[in-house]
Amino acid sequence: MTTDIDAAMDAYFGPDGEEPDPYDWGDAAPERTEREPAPRTWGAQDLRSVLDGSYQPPQPSVGRRDDGAGLFYPGRMNSIASESEAGKTWFALIACLQEINDGNHVLYIDFEDDAGGVVGRLLALGAVPADVLDRFHYVRPENSPSNIDLLDLAQLLHLSPTLAIVDGVTEGMSLFGLELKDNTDIAAFGRQLLRPIAAAGAAVVTLDHVVKSSENRGRYSIGGVHKLNGLNGAMYTLENIRPFGVGVTGKSRIRIAKDRPAQLRKNGLPHASGLHWYADLVIKSESAEFAEAHLYAPVQRDEQERQEGEDQKRMNAIKHKVLEALGKARAPLTGKGIEDRVTGKAADVRRAVAELVDSGQIAVAPGPRNATLHSLAVTTKTKSDEHAA
Repeated sequence: MTTDIDAAMDAYFGPDGEEPDPYDWGDAAPERTEREPAPRTWGAQDLRSVLDGSYQPPQPSVGRRDDGAGLFYPGRMNSIASESEAGKTWFALIACLQEINDGNHVLYIDFEDDAGGVVGRLLALGAVPADVLDRFHYVRPENSPSNIDLLDLAQLLHLSPTLAIVDGVTEGMSLFGLELKDNTDIAAFGRQLLRPIAAAGAAVVTLDHVVKSSENRGRYSIGGVHKLNGLNGAMYTLENIRPFGVGVTGKSRIRIAKDRPAQLRKNGLPHASGLHWYADLVIKSESAEFAEAHLYAPVQRDEQERQEGEDQKRMNAIKHKVLEALGKARAPLTGKGIEDRVTGKAADVRRAVAELVDSGQIAVAPGPRNATLHSLAVTTKTKSDEHAA
């Protein structure tokens, strides 16, 4: 079985390795080496290393947190997903800079931005221009790949990049003529582009968007579920805490949505959502030309306090909405009437109502057909009441 890139090279060079006219490389002709045949994968594998205990599971050795814990698995497909402006490109570029500084090559396939935006951020993080020119390989596709395009990509893979960022999966699939919500097409995109790059040894990291609704989001990025199910490395989601921008300090929380080789969670902290807290991305922007970046390890005490604080803040906001809804209503409301007027999870709204009843801020009375009617207690005033007064 040959990969799409192998087929493209055969289409360009010919199966006998002779370059056809009219393409004359001259002195810049690539070095022709004997390519090994594609591996045979349908026979039974040798299991002795697993059985005798010498097998070593894959390790996330590409990119790292400030404390040295790794981020991405080499030779596997990884992903970062978040809402817009939550810092996924900053996250990816930190890993790019680390690999460049370690003397490794990095491939960046960009379907969304341009070289100025991406390289500008890389330089702001402290990258040395000569190192970027030598080891950072930026590709901006604008058409579906031809055989020559796949040959160009194959030439870059001969440099053995340790990290390959694919920025903009939605746009990339569109360029390949594939449908975002079709799981078969998602699998095809992985087979045609991502897997051949991973097979060359790089940690492939796709940058993707999550669905808009936080309640229905779960672990999934936008599109078919195969985007997550088809990954054989790690997937991170980013939760923005403070916005990023020039002259400000932005912060996002990085959580593990998937860890197929299961080597990351031991370095993270559990969370009620089921997604382990793995790091905090902090970008302190001094100017458009300089930014200080960190991937801080999680702290147990901070996580507990944060969860408690977030829960209380969320409930206080819902309570305020419940009181406002009752204050504006012309008659007492049933529980369903309150839920119809207050946005948020139904369970949270019911909890807020119960706590307000217990604290005496809401009065209850029996209604028709065994319903319970809710109204503001005599001593309760909402902000809108105060303004009206």
